[in-house]
Amino acid sequence: MSYKCIYNGTIITMNENREIMESGAVVINGTEILEIGTTSELLNKYDYDEKIDAKNGIIMPGFINGHCHVSMSVFRSLGEDIPDRLTRYMFPLEDMLVDEILVNIGAKLSIAEMLLGGVTTFVDMYYFEAEVARAAKELGMRAIAGETILEKIAPDTNVPYGGIEYATKFIEKWKDDELIIPAFAPHATYTNDEEHLIEIKELSQKYNVPILMHISEMTFEMEGFKEKYDMTPVQYLDKIGFLCDKVIGAHLVYTNEEDMDILHKNDVGVIHNVAANAKSGRKVAPVPKMLEKKVKVGLGTDGPMSGNHQDIINVLDQYTKIQKVAANNNKICPAIEAVELGTIGGARAIKLDNIIGSIEAGKKADIIIIETNTPNIQPIYDYYSAITYAAYPHNVVMTMVNGKVVMKDRKLLTGDLDKIIADVKGMQKKIKEVALELERKAK
Repeated sequence: MSYKCIYNGTIITMNENREIMESGAVVINGTEILEIGTTSELLNKYDYDEKIDAKNGIIMPGFINGHCHVSMSVFRSLGEDIPDRLTRYMFPLEDMLVDEILVNIGAKLSIAEMLLGGVTTFVDMYYFEAEVARAAKELGMRAIAGETILEKIAPDTNVPYGGIEYATKFIEKWKDDELIIPAFAPHATYTNDEEHLIEIKELSQKYNVPILMHISEMTFEMEGFKEKYDMTPVQYLDKIGFLCDKVIGAHLVYTNEEDMDILHKNDVGVIHNVAANAKSGRKVAPVPKMLEKKVKVGLGTDGPMSGNHQDIINVLDQYTKIQKVAANNNKICPAIEAVELGTIGGARAIKLDNIIGSIEAGKKADIIIIETNTPNIQPIYDYYSAITYAAYPHNVVMTMVNGKVVMKDRKLLTGDLDKIIADVKGMQKKIKEVALELERKAK
């Protein structure tokens, strides 16, 4: 047995009763949480291999980034504010530049950023997703990794829908991994036809893996489905029998109450990407109504070209404020709700709440410490408010995933951060040359 103890902090459990335990301690045995109690009770109870002093900080479950495209970090700050950026800029950029090396390097940059900011689990959709899985495994991060499937030729396949074959092989290789859950990721409702969506659903059930998909995100998507089917994308996906508890839908910006009832009926998880949607000038997703209708909702950043940051702490603040502005009502979306969506709510949305999302005995030890000794976070009267409105990613001083400390005292322990950044910088010249030509054409 390998015991660790995190002690001398305030535990934000995010359990069913939302218990907060001051002067708390958490005992970890191997990969799991063994016991929670006070520091005086637990500090000397076991023969510990490691004791971690929280120094009166906040001990809480790691954050969950429910939707991202981590390898796009190498493109961060490119093509800002270009109209119709997805089809006129992003797709061409990827077709010209994306390969296995880029995907691996970009993934490591985002994973390092997330671990330094207290994210312990992420859900990704991209190409060459085996490289994302390898990067996450190397740096010690939990991930659902979804291979993108498109009706067109893509960077990792020379045939339409070739992502299905890639995903199947990827899933067969990684399906029993301790940290990585492989998945199918049909890109969107408007880039996959009915026949292939049903094939993907059947394969997901065969392999018992998730399906990741962009749904009801674009205005042209909504207009196209209205014109062609007189339905919303959610209603269409329900009609063809695609929706089920394996589906994790990103965005769902344009959803009505009938859509929400369908999402709840089919136990579809929803990931709200508030910063990326705001930057794109889209409508604010009706998350308060979704929650009222018992839809499972978590938070995501979207890709580094869309949300730019890959941490969730920044998203907590944006979630509450943007929802309040949209509703012209400061009573909705309190801080505790934001923290819930970033932890246990996100775990429910991605169907992993049985193992992560809260600090409870028997769950995996995905735990972070937020220091509270800097001016931006003091004084603290309400811990949820402090986390949501006052904390920054750099206040996270320890990140543990699956019982292993992967970041401590702002140092990444599982990878060479200087090398990761140097590798990214080494790609900049080539990327910039291609990007400038695309920007000229797009504008």
